[in-house]
Amino acid sequence: MISGKSILAFVMAGGEGGRLHPLTAERSKPSVPFNGRHRIVDFVLSNLVNSGINSIYLLVQYKSQSLIEHIRRTWVMSPLFPNQFITVVPPQMLHGPEWFQGTADSVYQNLHLLDRVRPDLVLVFGADHIYRMDIRQMARHHLETGADATVAALPVPVENSASFGIIRTDSTGRIRDFQEKPETAESMPGRKGYAFASMGNYIFNTEALVEALTRAHSKGGHDFGKNLLPAMAETHKLMAYDFSTNVVPGLRDCEEVGYWRDVGTIDAYYDAHFDTLGEDPRFCMFNSRWPIFAAPDQTEAAQVLDGHLRTASIAAGVLIRRAVIQRSMLRRDVVVEEDAEVSDSIVMDRTVIGRGAKIRRAIIDQNNFVPPGMRIGFDEAEDRARFHVSERGIVVVGKGQLTP
Repeated sequence: MISGKSILAFVMAGGEGGRLHPLTAERSKPSVPFNGRHRIVDFVLSNLVNSGINSIYLLVQYKSQSLIEHIRRTWVMSPLFPNQFITVVPPQMLHGPEWFQGTADSVYQNLHLLDRVRPDLVLVFGADHIYRMDIRQMARHHLETGADATVAALPVPVENSASFGIIRTDSTGRIRDFQEKPETAESMPGRKGYAFASMGNYIFNTEALVEALTRAHSKGGHDFGKNLLPAMAETHKLMAYDFSTNVVPGLRDCEEVGYWRDVGTIDAYYDAHFDTLGEDPRFCMFNSRWPIFAAPDQTEAAQVLDGHLRTASIAAGVLIRRAVIQRSMLRRDVVVEEDAEVSDSIVMDRTVIGRGAKIRRAIIDQNNFVPPGMRIGFDEAEDRARFHVSERGIVVVGKGQLTP
């Protein structure tokens, strides 16, 4: 309950994540691992739970099994309270044989779930972003402005408009127009050189949402940003919530105010990891007052037999045998053998880096065995012949691609 209002959340966790391939070859985008022990979906779920929002439906679709297993192991709410739950919902196909046709269609196909909670407000949030947010502040803004729907928005430089859905507001913050990735955009009121970019997080009055979804479905509109919200802007009161004003407790002085990253590409995913590393990170993973929850870990402590470590994140179960680790992250149960070197890289669970192997500017997915002496990240032509290489030259070794 927020301000006496009951709230139900729909989390859009069905993303295929094609631009994150090969990390999404066997899993959906929200299920991709992040940092030492998390998955991308943990950020939105932690923000909801920390904000006191405990009635959550997670809508899944593509390659959802690893995500379902993660939710089962990590996100168990007390069965003693019927309105505290995180429930995974695959396509039910109640209206025909089609899967979810878009974000709005996925909620439309599950409107029957509203009957259980009978909420005053419905949240529709994405599951693909790295950020902290006190959602209660957005909900209060929604109620105080008398909005039918509120869109979380982040100021971005006008020259970056082509990468975002841009919303145009008047001086009161009321949304007057939506543009999907325009080449140019107007500055937002009171902040020259910046435009409002939608974060894909929305709050609706329940009645207004049901009405808008029904109308959009009848006209063949399946997406919130492209169809439903632009239509609602003409018939309802839509407000923008400036995410840069959101205050989360426990942040360090070095952290970037309003940190939010869409990790939809390999390069963005790679960069976001290193935003969490170092003495003064832009985004600190540890915050006891606003934790990002992760799966329970029964793994033994990491061991470093000998070696050189500098600016590194070492998860439980890691074993380092006389190796060099620089500005890198090793997830659980990674083994790095003698004389190996890992720099500017992310190495995921249960991977072995063989003796004398050298890895630079790479992402090594789970369950790989890098042979002794192999070099990754040193010869672009050779890397492209064997692995996926991003636009900026980050080498990605797919899950289990290298086997003994």
